[in-house]
Amino acid sequence: MQHCSFLADITYGDTLPVITPILVNEFTKEIRIVFREGQSMKAHKTSFPITVMIIRGEIDFGVGDERIIFGSGDVIALEPNVLHDLNALKDSVVRLSLHKSDSVARVSGVLKL
Repeated sequence: MQHCSFLADITYGDTLPVITPILVNEFTKEIRIVFREGQSMKAHKTSFPITVMIIRGEIDFGVGDERIIFGSGDVIALEPNVLHDLNALKDSVVRLSLHKSDSVARVSGVLKL
């Protein structure tokens, strides 16, 4: 059994969101992304399906040409190769569920785009 909290020991980055693996096992990778208001992740995509849940805060989530405002408790699932971006409208904590074959390094690399 593994136990963790997405709301414990939160650290905000000065200029970029902070990406932290919270739970990694043979089935999934659960990642926490902490945004300060105004921070973002530029448009990107992945070769695997993902699920994104807003734990706390408010995110302007772009999917292709569509913009959706997500708040605490909202969740979205994306198929592979879907272009998306995130912009924090408030300080936010986001849960990113990755496919077991995806990598945390790939997610971190999005901040360098």
